[in-house]
Order: sequence, then C-alpha cells, then structure tokens
Amino acid sequence: MTEHEKMLAGQPYNSLDSELRQLREQARLACAKYNAHPSKGNLKHITRLFRSFGRTAIEPGFQCDYGLHISVGENFYANFNCVLLDSNVITIGDDVMLGPGVHIYTVDHPRDAARRKSGECFSKAVFINDGVWIGGGAKILPGVTIGKNAIIGANTVVTKDVPADTRFIG
Repeated sequence: MTEHEKMLAGQPYNSLDSELRQLREQARLACAKYNAHPSKGNLKHITRLFRSFGRTAIEPGFQCDYGLHISVGENFYANFNCVLLDSNVITIGDDVMLGPGVHIYTVDHPRDAARRKSGECFSKAVFINDGVWIGGGAKILPGVTIGKNAIIGANTVVTKDVPADTRFIG
C-alpha cells in the first residue's frame, strides 16, 4: 500500500512521504490563491480540490491539508479562518454552518516521541450531518460523528460523537 492508501485506511502512515507532501503543497497553493483574492470566481481554486461540493460559501483564511478528502453538501458556509485537516475523509452534509476559526481534524499522532519524530501519523474520518451549526473556535477531533441538527458551542473541543438534535457544550 502507498502511504496515501494507508492514510485513508486509518493505518499508521508516514506524513513525510513525497507524494503526500506534494499533495499538501497543491492544497496550500490553492488556498493561498483564494485567500489572497477571495471571490466567488476564485473559490474554484479550493472547490476543485474537493471530492464533492454543493452550493458553498467559504470566507478567507480557509486552510486544508489536501482538499481531496472533503465532501460538502448544499448550503455550506465556513466563516473566516476555518481549518479542515483532511488526512482522512471529512463529510459535511447540507445546511451546515461553521463559525469563525472552526477546526476539523482527522489526523492524529502517536503518543510515543520517537514515532512522532519519524513522521508517523494516523487518521480517522469525521462526519457532520445535515443542519449542524458549529460555533466559532470549536475543534472537532478525529473519528467524531455529529448528528443531524446538532449545535456545537463556541470554543468546544469535541472528542466523541454528538447525537442528533442536541446541543453540545464541552
């Protein structure tokens, strides 16, 4: 398996792999082009990376690792300075709003320092269902699923699944 395949399978992988570094560089350049001159026309630099997207509004300051593993539904809104680290799949449903500075992480690192130093990482998918609102500054950690119509409070760190139709304030 390639390091990219291992990454998507949730297996330990080497983040220093040349293919992965090249893919991250492509995403950084696309984000930089959009963030330097944000417009509906320039949004294509980001959305052409995405696996799929519906009607989407993304404010400047947006960053992603690869973009390739992000799917967003209709009426998606990401406020200023959102970060989606998509070392694994990030699936976002319809009518989802992210407040400013929301971070969604799929990547994690070994707790052992020697393994971290070697570049080893692992990842878990994140799923955000329809109608979710995530307040500013919230952090969604790897492997989390957020149920339909849930509300995540500002500055909350979400470490476990959130049921549908609930408010989660950490």
